[in-house]
Amino acid sequence: MDVPGEKSRVKLPQSGRPALVLGVEGLNAFPGPAVLLDRDGGILAANGRAEALTHALVQERLGCLSALLAQPGATSVESLSLATGGTMILDLVAIPAEGGQTILFGRDVTLERNLRAALVESRQRYKDLVEISSDFAWETGADGHFVFVSPKGALGFAADELVGRRPSDFVLQEENTHGPGPFDAVSPVEDIEVWMRQSDGHPLCLLASSTPIRGDGGEWRGARGVCRDVTQERLRDAALSRANNRERLLSYIVRTIRDEVDPSDMLKAAAEATARALGASGCQIFRIQSEDSDFALSAEYGEFGEARSVLDTFESSDHYDSDLGDWRVLASVCRYRHSINGAVLLWRQMNRAAWSDDDRLLIDDVANQVGLAAEQITNHERMLKLSRTDGLTGLFNRRAFFEEIARRFQRLKREGKPAALIYVDLDNFKAVNDIHGHQTGDEALLAVREMLLQHTRPIDLVARLGGDEFAIWLEAAEEHIAIKRCQDILEAAKGLNHFSGSPDKPLGCSLGVAVHGGTYQETLEELIARADKAMYEVKRSGKGAWRIAPPAQTGGAA
Repeated sequence: MDVPGEKSRVKLPQSGRPALVLGVEGLNAFPGPAVLLDRDGGILAANGRAEALTHALVQERLGCLSALLAQPGATSVESLSLATGGTMILDLVAIPAEGGQTILFGRDVTLERNLRAALVESRQRYKDLVEISSDFAWETGADGHFVFVSPKGALGFAADELVGRRPSDFVLQEENTHGPGPFDAVSPVEDIEVWMRQSDGHPLCLLASSTPIRGDGGEWRGARGVCRDVTQERLRDAALSRANNRERLLSYIVRTIRDEVDPSDMLKAAAEATARALGASGCQIFRIQSEDSDFALSAEYGEFGEARSVLDTFESSDHYDSDLGDWRVLASVCRYRHSINGAVLLWRQMNRAAWSDDDRLLIDDVANQVGLAAEQITNHERMLKLSRTDGLTGLFNRRAFFEEIARRFQRLKREGKPAALIYVDLDNFKAVNDIHGHQTGDEALLAVREMLLQHTRPIDLVARLGGDEFAIWLEAAEEHIAIKRCQDILEAAKGLNHFSGSPDKPLGCSLGVAVHGGTYQETLEELIARADKAMYEVKRSGKGAWRIAPPAQTGGAA
């Protein structure tokens, strides 16, 4: 090695290879770390920038040293720890020097490597963020074709299957767009919904954001962007919207039912509201009023076909959804506590749309509500019947009988039609109870009930006024008809003899008849009084007969 201060020079050793001669001044002039080593790798000299390198040599932490000494001119990148903390990255090279010595030069590449690592990390971060925030990234060229698609592909296609094709080949619908869509955007767009066709033909809803690509002259050269699959979100939104709509329609139907004060009008309101809510041409509601009865029509609205064939299917199924002749029919049974108590039938003309899944869900909800309403109506009818009928015979009781004949009497007066009122009082009924007991007495009363019903018409009224007293209203009956009914009843009363308490007290009946001629100017109270008086006259004259009351004394024939 030359004396300090001497400039570097190259000498040619005996082997013919050039050898570098570098003095201390030359080491200090080198901009990076420089260390002069002997043939064994020991440090002979170093410049001021080689502190970290000399520490590594002294501590034998430079693993590449042997390779560098063995291959002069070869390079190696090493990371060295600094005493102040941190790391220095050096690009090292060994140059042969005079006398078997070696000069180890280092170039600080820390900043370069850190910048490169930062760039790689930034690119990876960007790539990761793009992949996380989107389902695929893309780029289109000036011809509108895909020139790039994320490596994982999109729409069920591999990336290379999409490159070269137009996005429009897959677009089904674009929403909220005015002008060019995201794939040919001329200005930045964000979160545009695009419906596209997948490889299996199913639709896919994508949320697309993109920005245009322009050349140096501002000319449009394509667009690039990302797409995120929001199909499930949109399907959930649509399902929720449909559910809310069904809830709204059901609330409308239920509210319409509950707003009806008269229970008999509930199902009429339900039929109209259901038909309107489901867009049906008509609606029919049927009820089953007892376990052994069939479906009976309770309410209807609009137009409809023949329901019998639909109702027959409910023996094996709770639903009907099929075309029937010129109609599309959707029907469901109604239940209360798991028992069928009715049915709802919807009719839609064939030129209209088929029933949707929402319609099918809604009719089930409607049927449940109608089932509750039908049970309420049945309970109301049961209570009304109990309040208007005799508990033993099931005939009208006194209050209901006189309310009904009052209504009919007013109509008869307006129309000028006749009618007859018959009071029926049993003879010797007390002896039946005294001798045979009240159970036999009840059986006798039931026998009287059957006898009276057999000798009257459906339009007539039969009532048990209390105890052993009955009454009959013969609708539109003239005097000769009333007389014939009395004769028939007295003949049939002979069949009650086996209920008699004793032979000298046979069970029979006495009949008092008052005929309203249609033109009589009398009140209902006067008609009742005439029939009652005629019956008591029979009782006083020996029983077991009938008597016609004299005509009204308040005006006679008009």
